[in-house]
Amino acid sequence: MAYVPTLVRLDVHALRATVITFRDTMKSHAAGINRLNVYPVPDGDTGTNMARTLDAVVAELQDVPAELGPTCHAISHGSLMGARGNSGVILSQILRGVASTLQDATDATEATGATFAEALTHASNAAYQAVMKPVEGTILTVVRESAEGAQRAAASGASLAAVVRAARVAGREALARTPDLLPVLKDAGVVDAGGAGFLLFLDSALHVVDGEPLPEPDNGDGSDGPSLAQLDAAAHRHSNEGEVDVSELRYEVMYFLDLADDQIGAFKLGWSAIGDSIVVVGGEGLWNCHVHTNDIGAAIESALQLGGRPRQIRVTDLFEEVAEEHAHREARLFGGAHVAPSSAMPHVMCAVVAVASGEGLVELFGQLGVQGVVTGGQTLNPSTAELLAAVEAVNSQQVIVLPNNKNIIPVAQQLDALTTKHVVVVPTRSMPEALAALVLYDPEADATTNCGEMTDAALSVVTGEITQAVRDTSSPIGPISAGDWIGLVRDDGIVAVCGSLIGAAETLLDQLITPDREIITIIAGLDATAGMTDSLRGWLAGHRGDVQVEVHQGLQPLYPYLFGVE
Repeated sequence: MAYVPTLVRLDVHALRATVITFRDTMKSHAAGINRLNVYPVPDGDTGTNMARTLDAVVAELQDVPAELGPTCHAISHGSLMGARGNSGVILSQILRGVASTLQDATDATEATGATFAEALTHASNAAYQAVMKPVEGTILTVVRESAEGAQRAAASGASLAAVVRAARVAGREALARTPDLLPVLKDAGVVDAGGAGFLLFLDSALHVVDGEPLPEPDNGDGSDGPSLAQLDAAAHRHSNEGEVDVSELRYEVMYFLDLADDQIGAFKLGWSAIGDSIVVVGGEGLWNCHVHTNDIGAAIESALQLGGRPRQIRVTDLFEEVAEEHAHREARLFGGAHVAPSSAMPHVMCAVVAVASGEGLVELFGQLGVQGVVTGGQTLNPSTAELLAAVEAVNSQQVIVLPNNKNIIPVAQQLDALTTKHVVVVPTRSMPEALAALVLYDPEADATTNCGEMTDAALSVVTGEITQAVRDTSSPIGPISAGDWIGLVRDDGIVAVCGSLIGAAETLLDQLITPDREIITIIAGLDATAGMTDSLRGWLAGHRGDVQVEVHQGLQPLYPYLFGVE
């Protein structure tokens, strides 16, 4: 093995290498960490969420020079915007705490052992402040005790490598004690998943600083994980006597929030009345917010009442995830396939069935509460039978259907007469309209109420799309040749023709974005590259700098870009 010199200081190159190594190590360990994720309820896989959060950080690092300021800003911003799930949000605050401490150093050469210890302390404080009701025996405990170990070593004048090693020793001891602090972990026979994930950060730092080998991932089959009986017991345990039973909170709600810093205390207080597992991180007017609740509408209204603007709202049905996890474990432990009947779906007052084409859109719709997704769209219109099968499968007697294409609307409108369920169609003609409608979807409201509010939301969005001409033709704006890129606007038809995709998109955006519109949603398709999307972002920044831009990876075919402007 090649000799790796021990670093005396954590310079910008070592910092970047640590973050990238952390991402790669987290990916290799994600499956093992996922198997630990039993507290308080499964809200997404901890290892996967942490790995995806780190993916966003590394992606942002690749776009900035290897200088301390831009690097620390990329770590901070990338982790905030890319955070997934409760564990990802807390991890983002830890990384932001580390980055802000290192960025405050006047020179990268000052990042010695003492600086690293200070960074961990700042990270711990930031993580505790982000959580409304901090619980010991979680990642919070592991980070805090790691920081305390680092501070003790630094106070004795220890080197950078010795400080990192002391932090890891203290962190490992803290992780081993987490079952003593949380009975739910002891019952399941595991340690805290988030804490285990954080230790990989210290492993990665020690690998970069002192060349120590990284830990090997657990590639077992999961037979050493908690049993189904233990999972059931853990999922139904009260977190604290006299408080909300987090196992009875059905939905995970996450969104980015534009809100003045002096209002965030009132916002957290409002959320504390409706839910638990509250994590709010950020600053300077932009916050990443996470809560478990039974009242999705109230989780959003809390922000609106304070003058905030929630965006990129994601809703996950935790009960459904528990059922899926149990089915997965049954198949793994006892062999054979396990297919849950439709009645095993979580019951809601009103369910949503949507038509979508593209894996990214299917995932996004699921995050927004859609129970049934039918594959289809332009050139692939689903049949009445396919739509009806989805309506019958969802566990609700009232169903909203989002056709998302004008050719599918008439088919969807036949469904109500073909089933004993009450089916109402929100006549969406595009994916951006559907996303806008889903922001106002309330699973506990009736179909009629949902239909009115969702229809109004869909109509408030002006949509456009980019596709490629397949034959020569003429148009009101001039001739079109096969292979040309064309831009279309709802109700207005073809408004842009160009030999290049980006040229057509810029012309289309120039017409879509009028002075009274503030937000643009970009849904990138299979044929859209990261470079193309960056180019569009650059054009928007230069020509429509006051417009807020949101990008989703829809992965839809045929249409590299779908746009929604409101």
